[in-house]
Amino acid sequence: MKALILAGGAGTRLRPITYTRAKQLVPVANRPILFYGIDALVEAGITDIGVIVGDTRDEVIDALGDGSRFGCTITFIPQESPAGLAHCVLIAGAFLGDEPFVMFLGDNLLEQDLGAFVGAFDASGDGPDAKILLKQVDDPQRFGVAELDGAGHVVRLVEKPEQPPSDLALVGVYLFGPRIHEAVRSIVPSPRGELEITDAIQWLIDRGSTVTAEILQGWWIDTGKLTPLLEANRLLLDKITRRIDGSVDAASALVGNVVVEAGARIVRSRLRGPLTIGADTVVLDSFVGPHTAIGARCTVERSEIEHSVLMDGSTVRDIERLEDSLIGREAEISRSRTKPRALRLMVGDHCQIDVE
Repeated sequence: MKALILAGGAGTRLRPITYTRAKQLVPVANRPILFYGIDALVEAGITDIGVIVGDTRDEVIDALGDGSRFGCTITFIPQESPAGLAHCVLIAGAFLGDEPFVMFLGDNLLEQDLGAFVGAFDASGDGPDAKILLKQVDDPQRFGVAELDGAGHVVRLVEKPEQPPSDLALVGVYLFGPRIHEAVRSIVPSPRGELEITDAIQWLIDRGSTVTAEILQGWWIDTGKLTPLLEANRLLLDKITRRIDGSVDAASALVGNVVVEAGARIVRSRLRGPLTIGADTVVLDSFVGPHTAIGARCTVERSEIEHSVLMDGSTVRDIERLEDSLIGREAEISRSRTKPRALRLMVGDHCQIDVE
């Protein structure tokens, strides 16, 4: 079995774009989101992985390399414009061949192991032509929604319905047999100008194919926006174990599950986990609280930070309290000591700022 991952701006233009860089490479618990998906596929026994890349392809290719660091082989498949998830299957046809495959959206994080979900799929003989992963949600109007019959087979898919037929949302993990290639060649673009994977699956259903479903156990987070990204960071940090590879001076105190990577220095500071401090980062005269992930080569001085993500190379200096925040790479946040005092900002695309 092969896998197809959507990464780096690929797929559809209407998925949330919150970061100017590849959002799948934004870290949670100091590791890019995309890496967790690749790990899950490799652990499920899938080691031949195609990655659809879009406008941030160079960054994604640089981060993933040939896949050997993950124990797999990666083939990059460029998508020139975001023309829909079914279009991704269409352009990956030569890579996928006639093998069954799993399609995985690269900004998803799942608690559930994919091994059983993948292992039970048989697209030959009397097996289904597709299998989808679903999750019960409180607000199905925001998602693609599946309607099931009494046997648990999918009979209808509806995209963001005003009157949802169920509370079962499509998670973004799909298993397909080779007939999906005929489906993506046969459908037409939706009103938003894209080839929709829901339309391709419905095409299969309407022509007598069996499409089955499995209800996801555990949490599922689409990390395309700030609040769910911080929630994912919290959930993953809750699983870490204490490890101190950097230096901690005698005037500092570390409480709970704290990771301090090699080269990091903790000076006259208090850290209360779970949290992680990246390599070569300096924390000086500061407090870092639970569910914080500070990347590599950062500087935190005379500040308090909690429940936040600081990406590599960022600086936070003289900030009394920073929480529920995502700070991008090489960003600098400091309190002005000159007069007249003012709030001075350089803000990138798609940012959210709350000012007291």
